[in-house]
Amino acid sequence: MCDTFVALGSATPDGATVFGKNSDRPYNEVQNIQYYPSREYSRDATVKCTYIEIPQASKTLAIFLSQPAWMFGGEMGANEKGVVIGNEAIWTREPDGPTALLGMDLLRLGLERGETAEKALEVIVSLLEAHGQGGGCSEGDSSFTYHNSFLIADAREAWILETADKWWVAERVRDGVRNISNAVSIETQFDRKADGIVEYAVEKGYCRDDSDFNFAKCFASGEVADYDSQFCREGRGYHLLKTGFGKITPKTMMSILRDHEAGICMHGGFRSTASQVSLIKAEDPCHVHWFTGTPHPCASFFKPFVFETTELAEFFSASARQESNKLWWQHEMALSKSTRQVTEKLQDLEEKFYKQVIEAKECSIRLEIQNKAIKEERQLYESTLGKI
Repeated sequence: MCDTFVALGSATPDGATVFGKNSDRPYNEVQNIQYYPSREYSRDATVKCTYIEIPQASKTLAIFLSQPAWMFGGEMGANEKGVVIGNEAIWTREPDGPTALLGMDLLRLGLERGETAEKALEVIVSLLEAHGQGGGCSEGDSSFTYHNSFLIADAREAWILETADKWWVAERVRDGVRNISNAVSIETQFDRKADGIVEYAVEKGYCRDDSDFNFAKCFASGEVADYDSQFCREGRGYHLLKTGFGKITPKTMMSILRDHEAGICMHGGFRSTASQVSLIKAEDPCHVHWFTGTPHPCASFFKPFVFETTELAEFFSASARQESNKLWWQHEMALSKSTRQVTEKLQDLEEKFYKQVIEAKECSIRLEIQNKAIKEERQLYESTLGKI
């Protein structure tokens, strides 16, 4: 369960792209902020994904990934060229395939190999058609499976990619706002489609002919609503985007991710285990990406990250075993001891460093701000836990 958002062009005050996502995962699943540098590989190199091994690209881009600790792929992330991707679980009429690439694997591979949103789309589609998608999407639970949709964006445009097994359609978004949740959303307005998809849909009895083809109504599992209610996450998210139209900033997106009215900030057996907001400007090579790396955006600190970094400390590499020196577990333990006080202090840190990083123009200064933000969050947790 997730929500992913993008605001382009006329929806933002300066024409920038603003992206946001909440990753809603099983309550106890740890999700880390990870940095993977650019690398070059030999012609015969392979890469081990979560379940299968595939040929490696000759070169990969540097990426930030918000990554469940047990898998190769990630729920959301960004690359050094200013491409961002978030994925969603969706359920379709097509059967879940055998163990193959997870949607999260496809997301990481798209970031590592795609220098633009369109190229990342092409990477994901080609890998989907070559290797398929499938396998358990929760650690230790092979029965939890699904197909995937993706929101892929850069400074100039966004693409919505929705899949049903190896079948897919893609919608290009050049301006305005768009969001996706855990439902098939593309109907008849799409710009690309898998070869043979209409013929397959006719053969299966999903539609009569090309003029009758509607991807959502053909492939979605269950009924397709004629409109999105503001009481569902997707409808509520779109309402919030439209309400802020023309004025959407990264701060606006953080506020949307914290909205509780329809459960965008999810609490319960599934919860928003991590969040990302990104600001991408065509004229600014030093894009800023804010990650929480901790559950519940309403109680987390969106920390700024830039691609001048060379590594992230072990502080960000938590496992399922409770470790008092890791971000994830320090956040969990500190909140359990003093929820209101810690949350207020985290919000103060966010306001302080948000203002600083937005005003900073040089990447070296933004990197200094990033490192100070990480340091002060860690000091807050250690101070809180040390007082107990």
